[in-house]
Amino acid sequence: MNSPKQPLPTFDEVLLCTPQTSAEQVELFLHRCLIPCRRGGKIYTMLYADELSYDVSCRAEELFKQLQCYSSSYRLIILCNCERENSYLPSAFSHCKVHMIPQRSQAEIQQYLQHHFRVAQPSGSAAAVFKEHMCVGIVSSKRAGMGK
Repeated sequence: MNSPKQPLPTFDEVLLCTPQTSAEQVELFLHRCLIPCRRGGKIYTMLYADELSYDVSCRAEELFKQLQCYSSSYRLIILCNCERENSYLPSAFSHCKVHMIPQRSQAEIQQYLQHHFRVAQPSGSAAAVFKEHMCVGIVSSKRAGMGK
């Protein structure tokens, strides 16, 4: 958000982890992040790394240690739920831990995301159904089974 004109991360810069994330997916991600090439200053982010299975987490730590020697200029962020900070991967990287509190207000964050997710020419686009021609929308309900 410090550079509003910068684009949002691309698909190759973010790994959204779940308990079903495979070791191969994590390996490919870490190779992109840690093997030197013309990355163009990308910042790689693993989201919810605390949800990885134990086996996948162990393999990720091993591979990180192996690949880290190839580059000292990598940029990797591992985001975890603070309530699960004792799971394997957050514990393995606890020496690098930084507690983060958002520095911007919710309104500023929403305005930033609206800037990046607004479709310039909404005609013929599914964005026409979302508020203010956004290409992303969240539909939620407080009651289960409401067909959303």
